[in-house]
Amino acid sequence: MRFKIVSLIAAAGFLAACSTTPTAETSGASGDGAMTSPAGTAAPVSMDMSSQEQLVGIGDRAFFGFDKYDLSAAARTALNKQAAWMNTNRGVRVTIEGHADERGTREYNLALGERRASSVADYLMTLGVSSDRISTISYGKERPENAASNEAAWADNRRAVTVAR
Repeated sequence: MRFKIVSLIAAAGFLAACSTTPTAETSGASGDGAMTSPAGTAAPVSMDMSSQEQLVGIGDRAFFGFDKYDLSAAARTALNKQAAWMNTNRGVRVTIEGHADERGTREYNLALGERRASSVADYLMTLGVSSDRISTISYGKERPENAASNEAAWADNRRAVTVAR
């Protein structure tokens, strides 16, 4: 009896050691983190990736001009991809984080961040994402992506980020 149990455990360990983990080459992941089919088109994303990793792969950010909260064509393109992903993954809820660069008062930038987050949320809703799956928050200038004090850093910080929760 003892021999059968030990043999069973050894066989299970052997089989587990023989299993493989999909690589980027076999799973369809491209080098940039986006999932693609062999034809290069978007494919369903691997189930072992977190929702946030999937969002990052399709583009989780919309950028804004100085003192602006209207959506550029590039921002709409990114949000179209987010909405398509969200409409496929109906169980996912998101928070849209609004951010601003360091210029301006704390109060002004909190209000601007809120307008940016609301702009993104409103656009996602026009694309069929239910409002009960979206919340917004503004961080104003409190969480910069780029801590430098120059035009490039300010452009990086004027953003809305979609975060899966």
